[in-house]
Amino acid sequence: MDKNILNTTIQHFIKNYTEPISQLAFKGSPFSEVTTQALIQQIESYQKSKDKLPTWHKSDGIYYPPKLNLEQTSSEVTAKYKASIVSGKTLADITGGFGVDCFYFAKKFSNVYHFEHNEVLSEIAAHNFKVLRADNILCEAGDGLEKVLNTKFDVIYTDPSRRHDSKGKVFFLKDCEPNIPENLSEVLKNCDTLLLKTSPMLDISAGLDELTGVYQIHVVAVENEVKELLWLLKQGFEGAPEVKTINFAKTSSETFHFSMNASETTSYGIPQGFLYEPNAAIMKSGAFQHLSEAFTVNKLHKHTHLYTSETLQPFPGRSFSIEKIIPYGKKTIRKELALKKANITTRNFPESVASLRKKWNIKDGGEDYLFFTTLLNDEKVILVCKKVEIKDQ
Repeated sequence: MDKNILNTTIQHFIKNYTEPISQLAFKGSPFSEVTTQALIQQIESYQKSKDKLPTWHKSDGIYYPPKLNLEQTSSEVTAKYKASIVSGKTLADITGGFGVDCFYFAKKFSNVYHFEHNEVLSEIAAHNFKVLRADNILCEAGDGLEKVLNTKFDVIYTDPSRRHDSKGKVFFLKDCEPNIPENLSEVLKNCDTLLLKTSPMLDISAGLDELTGVYQIHVVAVENEVKELLWLLKQGFEGAPEVKTINFAKTSSETFHFSMNASETTSYGIPQGFLYEPNAAIMKSGAFQHLSEAFTVNKLHKHTHLYTSETLQPFPGRSFSIEKIIPYGKKTIRKELALKKANITTRNFPESVASLRKKWNIKDGGEDYLFFTTLLNDEKVILVCKKVEIKDQ
C-alpha cells in the first residue's frame, strides 16, 4: 500500500481526472512519488465505484485495490442485504477482501473480524474502515479458515475465491479457495450460523450435493441480473431448505419465497389477456411449479416458463398485455406479423433470437414484444405483446 496516494493533491487529481486513461499512460504520472501504474489503478477503481460503492466513492481518503479485487467485491446493495439475513454479536469474515460486506455487518454486530490472506488488501481494508469510522472491525492478515477454527463466533461468513491456481475459473465449491465442503464440519462447530456466498453460476442442486445443514438459500438479483447465491447453514439441520428470492430495482424490490419440500400445484392454460415472465432470481431458483397458485396465473406449458391470466395480477417479473397470438408458420407470419422492429424473447422454442431476427427481418427495439414459445398442446406460436407496469407490487 503506497501511502503517497493519500496525499491531498494526488487525491484531488484522482477524483477530478476526466481525460482518457490512455493519455495518462502515455504521458506518465505527474507526481514523482507515485508511479503511473498506481495512479491509473486508483483512477479506474474510483470511477468504477460510483454506482457499485457510492459510500466509498463519496468519501475522502479512500484507497482502492486493484481492479480485479473491486470487480469481485459485493455491491453495497447486496452487502446490505447479506447483513439483513444474519444476526448476533460476533461475526468473522474469513475471506475479507476489500471489506464491503464487513462494513455492513459491522452495523449489526458488536464485533466483526476481517481476515484476509493478502497482506496489502488487509492493510487497505483497515485504512478504509478508519476513514469510514467502522471502529468495531478488527483486521488481521492471514488464513481466515485457520484463524476461526479455535474460536466460537455467532456467524462465520465466507466468499470463497472462484479462481484456482491450476484450473482457472471454477464453479464447484470443492474447487474454490477455501474448500468449504472439505472443512464444513469443523467450521460449523465454531459458529451458530455459516453464511456462504457462491457464484450465481453455481447450480443449486450441485451446491446441495456438496453441502450439509443448509436451511436457507437466498437468490439475489439486481435489476434482473442474478448477482449472488447465499447459503445459510447450521450444524445438525436436516430439513428441506427454504428458498428466498429477491430482485432489487432502482426504487423497489420483488420477493418470492418457497420451501423445497412444498407440494407443487401448477395449473396450466392457454394465453389469455396478460402474460408474465418471472424475474431472473425466480428463474435461477427453479420455482416454476410454485408460481401459479401463489399469483393466480396459469403456466403455458411444463417447459415454458411463462404465465398467463385473464385479468392483470401482481407478479414478480415483467408483465405484458397480449395483443395477438400468431401460429408459427410462414403463411400466418407473413400475413399477420407486420412489425419490422420489436423486442424478441424465446421460451421453450427451437430457434435462437438471432436466427429469428434474420429470418423475419426484425430489428431490435421499440414498444412491441414478441415471445416465440410453445403452448400446452406443443403448438409453436408468437405472442405479440405490450409491456404493462404494475404499481405497488
